[in-house]
Amino acid sequence: QVQLVESGGGSVQAGGSLGLSCAASRATTLVTWFRQAPGKEREGVAGITGGGITYYADSVKGRFTISQDKSKNTVYLQMNTLKPEDTAMYYCAASRRFEPGIRWANVGRYDYWGQGTQVTVSS
Repeated sequence: QVQLVESGGGSVQAGGSLGLSCAASRATTLVTWFRQAPGKEREGVAGITGGGITYYADSVKGRFTISQDKSKNTVYLQMNTLKPEDTAMYYCAASRRFEPGIRWANVGRYDYWGQGTQVTVSS
């Protein structure tokens, strides 16, 4: 079992920045931030493997940065130049499986999920 504890989030005006943290109770192979806005499907935002390979959704490339501190089993998501369309509940998800054939943004790849943290960007 892996417990995930998220922190960060909040409200900000468009163009502002926010940071999210996801602390895992043990090491994982892949951690990804997903988000879900009301009435929309959950979508992958950014992911990072234990080896440091990163993935980003096209909509956040150049604005969001995912990183990790392996000594703390913690993954960070720095979100800059935020837009109103970034408003959503953000979830941290983790896997301890090695499945390179499954896309990083596939929700079925993850066994462990955090409770979610709200990010609201006003125009």
